[in-house]
Amino acid sequence: MANIKSAKKRIRQTETRTERNRSYMNRVRTFVKRVELAIVAGDHSQARQALLAAEPELIKAGTRGIIHRNTASRKVSRLAKKVNQLRSAG
Repeated sequence: MANIKSAKKRIRQTETRTERNRSYMNRVRTFVKRVELAIVAGDHSQARQALLAAEPELIKAGTRGIIHRNTASRKVSRLAKKVNQLRSAG
């Protein structure tokens, strides 16, 4: 356990940030899962709506540094590609 006041503060800050980041990542995963479930179900309109909801969540996570910006962009791109393939297949 830390003895120095500043070290104790850093521990508190880390715990707060970890909890916030964990909560936000759970939210992002939920939005991504909704898109993937709609893709598996073969419902293009539902998948499109879910993608439109998931995209800003991923971009925000990248902006806030919860995930890397390129990772967020890549995930959006891959989901969009799958949704567009669903439209052309169906």
